[in-house]
Amino acid sequence: KNCSVETVDLKMDEEKTPDAAPKAAAPVKKLGQPSASEETASPYPDMSLAQEIHKLMVEAPGVDKAAVYEKIATELENPSLYRHLNASVGGGSLSESALKEMDEKHAKYMEELEAKVEDAKENAGDMEVMEARVAISRFAAKSLTKEQALEAYQKLLDLPKVSSGKKIDAMMESSRVASFYGDQSKSSEFIDSAQKLATEGGGGDWDRRNRLKVYRGLSRLLERDIKGASALLIDCIATFSCNEICTYTDFIVYAIMSGVLSLSRPDIKTKLLEGPEVLSVATDIPQVMNLIKSLYECDYNAYLHAMVEVEPVIKADRYLQPHLDFWMRELHILAYKQFLDSYQSVTLQAMADAFGVSTDFIDHHASQFIASGRLSAKIDKFGGVIVTNRPDLKNAQYREMIQKGDVLLNRIQKLARVVDL
Repeated sequence: KNCSVETVDLKMDEEKTPDAAPKAAAPVKKLGQPSASEETASPYPDMSLAQEIHKLMVEAPGVDKAAVYEKIATELENPSLYRHLNASVGGGSLSESALKEMDEKHAKYMEELEAKVEDAKENAGDMEVMEARVAISRFAAKSLTKEQALEAYQKLLDLPKVSSGKKIDAMMESSRVASFYGDQSKSSEFIDSAQKLATEGGGGDWDRRNRLKVYRGLSRLLERDIKGASALLIDCIATFSCNEICTYTDFIVYAIMSGVLSLSRPDIKTKLLEGPEVLSVATDIPQVMNLIKSLYECDYNAYLHAMVEVEPVIKADRYLQPHLDFWMRELHILAYKQFLDSYQSVTLQAMADAFGVSTDFIDHHASQFIASGRLSAKIDKFGGVIVTNRPDLKNAQYREMIQKGDVLLNRIQKLARVVDL
């Protein structure tokens, strides 16, 4: 089968629209480490809802479409999101007149919130003004459009006397808004700005910097910077505190998938296979665990079966699915490289037997990877063997040293001539 986000404190109590209090959600068990800034992070936009919407878009199984529409209509009360989803997948039951009523109610409520800002400017201090801006930003993130939400957060960031730590919070929430609506470019901009403020501006405590690592790691995943994503995500396995952006189980999946393509075998064993945090959720992600376990144990037959099982997991995830073909190709190449590293030459039949496929399957895929320069080998079709052609590392290092030495000598000679003059 062809396996194709200190000077003053933000109030984090969510503002409720009048006459339409959202239904209380069932408490969700949070894994990872407790975090003060996470507890004050806005619950909106709801990134778990973004995952459900993604599953509807890609027609992944196990999604209750009616429940998704119900949450958008009653908890979020977001008419623009409701319209967008209905236009994409259909199935919405609310009429346009009902959605327009929501628009009118939100416009009236926004006027009331803006009036509170003006009142705070005239009769209160900077803290009250910021609290009023926070209320507007979070209401917009929950019930209005992406553009309105980002505009509201920008007005919050433009306020004077806002500490760098609070600016980082606002930037991370802005990145979540952009990510929720699929604007990865804008989301990355906010994350980069927050990172610059945290490092160069000296803002943010350890907790914020730790949470920012997760935001950056997920951003790297979408940019296909697997090695960069792996370093950030694996470093946060024991200190994860970002349940507002993804669940701990999903986070472990991201760490494993990026790690399997970038870590050495010893690191895969110590950091992933035997990591206590990974083992705590292993039963929830059997497909991913089977994949990495079979690779480490060199059980290539089971590995290909695990690839088939993990493909729907990748497709159903909004951070992995955009590069589905890349993931499946790289997982294939990884196994082929690991297998061939043990041989100078091996028959196609022996390799086919190890992977539990036909020789034609091995010949087809291996030849593609060899032609693209991803496998250092060549296929002797007549003899029915694959001959590895691994580069000589010592000779390569020697040639590199000679070239660098030659450049250095030339520069010294030029410098000597200038000194003589």
